[in-house]
Amino acid sequence: MKKILCFVLTLAAAALSVAARAQEFQHGGLLIVHPFARVSAGKTGAAYLSIENRGTDADRLTAAASPAAASVELHEMKMDGSIMRMRQLPGVDLPAGGTVALQPGGNHIMLIGLKAPLKEGDRFPLTLTFAKAGTVEVEVIVEKPGAPTGHRH
Repeated sequence: MKKILCFVLTLAAAALSVAARAQEFQHGGLLIVHPFARVSAGKTGAAYLSIENRGTDADRLTAAASPAAASVELHEMKMDGSIMRMRQLPGVDLPAGGTVALQPGGNHIMLIGLKAPLKEGDRFPLTLTFAKAGTVEVEVIVEKPGAPTGHRH
């Protein structure tokens, strides 16, 4: 009986873990999938997510904000010769019928002046502002470094 109970609890924990990674937020024709951040020891961090534009019109992510940080910026990372460079973006285009992934090593949401280090299991609100769709608040889950991203493409 103990083995069965242990097995059932293990399955339940795994299901909750998958559900947390598969977190989705619908906002009009936009589907925001799996907002997450990585553990951070300092005053900066980054948030990641995917946005599916299921609508017939293009949109644009123009800003993000969170009470977890003094400021939040949209950033791009890309190779410039042999050097990886990061720069602030004025926005991220969301083509109609397309999916845009903000992910480690690419475009992301930079959290500057964190009020507290991000610890595994923490959650914090993130408000996304779109040119056409307006604003939507999502919940970001802090994951350990190297955790699978869980993005759907």
